[in-house]
Amino acid sequence: MAVHGFRRAAVALGALGGLSGALYQLMLVQAKKAEQVIGIPVDPPFLGDGMYLPDGRGPLPVLEVDRAPLRFAVFGDSMAAGLGVDGPEQLPGVLLARELAEESGRPVWLDTHAVVGATTRDLAAQVDRALAGRPPDVALIIIGANDVTVQLPIPQSVAKLVRELGRLRQAGTGVVVGTCPDLGTVRPLAQPLRSYARTWSLLLSRAQCRAVAKAGALAVPLADLLAPDFLTRPAELFSSDQFHPSAAGYEQAASVLLPALCSVAGVWTGGPLPSLPTRSQLAESRRPTARLIARVNRGLGRA
Repeated sequence: MAVHGFRRAAVALGALGGLSGALYQLMLVQAKKAEQVIGIPVDPPFLGDGMYLPDGRGPLPVLEVDRAPLRFAVFGDSMAAGLGVDGPEQLPGVLLARELAEESGRPVWLDTHAVVGATTRDLAAQVDRALAGRPPDVALIIIGANDVTVQLPIPQSVAKLVRELGRLRQAGTGVVVGTCPDLGTVRPLAQPLRSYARTWSLLLSRAQCRAVAKAGALAVPLADLLAPDFLTRPAELFSSDQFHPSAAGYEQAASVLLPALCSVAGVWTGGPLPSLPTRSQLAESRRPTARLIARVNRGLGRA
């Protein structure tokens, strides 16, 4: 997350929404408190790049193998980089590289280009680095949370994502995009700031899903697939900063990303891909208006 990101979001939301002075000040206070709880990352994320073999070994340096390795690149922000885990073996890229190697029966070479604090504006530089050498065979992009905190307009965010998808697809890379997570699951964000952050993140996620499909890549709606578990198991699935996932949270994310990655890599053997939801019923039920309606219905004796 960018420094003072939530405060910038509160300022922008106040300007766009025409909030009253009292509500605007409340959101600024909430944003400052959330940033104090979350803090600023001190240490960089672990790095687990290298070769992973189908027998579970890795990461290994360059070595002679019987089959050419499947080149797997990871792009995006701190969630893509795996900030919040306790060791490199828990990184989402590492989890997925191991699974790709096992599923394909081929060695997998992992290259992580993701950068903590990145927005969609930073994807171009990451893709530049990846395409400077041999293009990856398959790529994962997780991006969007910082676009929300810095209030990057959704049309601009989506346009920049589509541009980089086009460059990767033109290079022959199969691409999976893990769309913006639901920031309404972040506990340090109090209401009403949490609802604003949630609304913006879901609007971005759904715009990303539509654009990714049109660009010929696969979108995995992380907000819809992960929000139910992160809402009900925050102590387990969030790391100590209460913003980034824990090792268990990243394992949960990897489990929903793996089928799509195997599919674009041409190694999926698990049958048809599951039909992904368009929205999370549990996440919707946590909206303040939904809770109010539920209380009214209970008061009227309705189910």
